[in-house]
Amino acid sequence: MSLRFWSSLLLPLLLLGGAIAGFLATNPLALLGVSPPPTEALTVERTVLNDEGISLKVRAGGSDPMRIAQVQVDGAYWTFTQEPAGPMGRGESAWIRIPYPWVEDELHEITFVTNTGITFNHTIEVATATPQGTVRQVLGYGLLGLYVGVLPVALGVCFRPALQRAGRRGFQFALALTLGLLTFLLVDTLVEGLKLGERAASLFQGTAMVWLAALVAFLGLVALGRRHGRPPEGRALAWYIALGIGLHNLGEGLAIGGSFAAGAAALGTFLVIGFTLHNLTEGIGISAPLTNERVPAWVWIGLVAVAGLPAVLGVWIGAYAFAPHWSALFLGLGVGAILQVLFEVGDHLRRTTMAADRGAVLSATSVGGFAAGVAVMYATAFLVQV
Repeated sequence: MSLRFWSSLLLPLLLLGGAIAGFLATNPLALLGVSPPPTEALTVERTVLNDEGISLKVRAGGSDPMRIAQVQVDGAYWTFTQEPAGPMGRGESAWIRIPYPWVEDELHEITFVTNTGITFNHTIEVATATPQGTVRQVLGYGLLGLYVGVLPVALGVCFRPALQRAGRRGFQFALALTLGLLTFLLVDTLVEGLKLGERAASLFQGTAMVWLAALVAFLGLVALGRRHGRPPEGRALAWYIALGIGLHNLGEGLAIGGSFAAGAAALGTFLVIGFTLHNLTEGIGISAPLTNERVPAWVWIGLVAVAGLPAVLGVWIGAYAFAPHWSALFLGLGVGAILQVLFEVGDHLRRTTMAADRGAVLSATSVGGFAAGVAVMYATAFLVQV
């Protein structure tokens, strides 16, 4: 591109930067007698409980640097250390370490007092020791991720022979079932993402970030899937379904790991079985577009890995490095990926139904399959509340 193009592109940006710098330097608001007080915001992103006491990762979100002057735990002032020390500017984070003898399974209230007298509260609802990252514990969380992510997807794929024997109507029903379960996953992922977005520091604009990430992921995947001018079918569509489910399972793993690390969920056989039943239909959804194709074993292994292994990664991140803004971003991308799969599977189902039912867009089989997919996901969701 020519120098004239770049100069015409950069000149307005340079003028804008100069105008902003001039505004900050001259402070024209002073002529109006306006002197707004500094705003302060503090968000607790992570809580760690161990033998040394309570450690909290906090992030400042106000317009001016802020300094934590005092810390109360359960109504009493306690000594604390801050790493790094000093005032925190907008967007900066620090660890607050409090040598407090917390009590297992008890509730603890923490209050931060800034040098301006503003207070911020944080509640530890159920105190439990934070995972320390031992080899045994890492393997245990990884095994949990395999059980709730990889195992049910692999078992769901085993339904493929039954789908092959069900005939044309069975294939149509399986596609509609996939559409139903993906619709449930879309709503579930969006709700969880928006919750985490609200927990993130205000400067990240978590709610808007979820929506924007979803939009970018959706448009990007649609453009990628239709780059050859035709919608993905068969094996290509199965890969997209696996990717969408994998991003959802990543978010599911984040929730599981974070809940277990915070003591908000009970590890038990019932919970693991519940997740296995809940995610079983995901494998059916992946295998539905491949009902009439010969598929080598390595493709099945790859599809199961793409859909299921993100749950393992999510459990590890949730247990050891949870941050609400990153989790909200991942879930937003998952929403976009699932929406793209819904779009492609819905279009594929529409074309299949029109070819089989003389131009009809909907059929009783399609409606029944969609309703069954939503109903199964909704019913099994009762087993996996953490």
